[in-house]
Amino acid sequence: MILMEDIYKKYPNGVTALNGIDVDIKQGEFVYIVGPSGAGKSTFIKLMYREEKPSEGKIIINEKDVQKIKERHIPYLRRDIGVVFQDFKLLPKLSAYENVAFALEVIEETPKNIRRRVMDVLELVGLKNKARFLPDELSGGEQQRVSIARAIVNRPKLVIADEPTGNLDPETSWEIMRSLEEVNDTGTTIIMATHSKEIVNTFKKRVIAIENGIIVRDEQRGDYGYEI
Repeated sequence: MILMEDIYKKYPNGVTALNGIDVDIKQGEFVYIVGPSGAGKSTFIKLMYREEKPSEGKIIINEKDVQKIKERHIPYLRRDIGVVFQDFKLLPKLSAYENVAFALEVIEETPKNIRRRVMDVLELVGLKNKARFLPDELSGGEQQRVSIARAIVNRPKLVIADEPTGNLDPETSWEIMRSLEEVNDTGTTIIMATHSKEIVNTFKKRVIAIENGIIVRDEQRGDYGYEI
């Protein structure tokens, strides 16, 4: 699903964010990306959906050579990738249903398929009964679950979650993790950047730790490994 070989990323200001990254992530894995602030985690994640390009190295995502994709074809790459952000990024004037449906409308899915698929994913994340609620009528956890539903509605093979529980209380964070586990159980690969020691140590998955732009640890069923 994801292959990075000898990846370097140096920004125009001279900062080297990644320094020789090699990683191989299989279809269906659930992987945490951990490490101190400024370690290179955000850059690592942005490379996967072509928000950033590497300075050197090779990236294969879902059998596609990311560097060779032309700018006009990037939206097609992203159709197979769902992204969940810490700040939700919901459209405030659209209902939960409409926020999720929008992801299918932009790829010109049929109205019949949109209705069926949107209600299916809202049920999966436990929000079928709040489909017509606006974002400001939902709790933070519910808004994040709408964000997850939007990320998976077009059945992507890969979901990237960037600090999805960062703004949420512990109980709500557990709900979000259970939603992500259910998505993972359908065969979707999950890559999750997090600073939550409790989540990583409770929901045991593969852990990739990045420090100073280098992978220093890659463990199956690993621990967070840092003091908060």
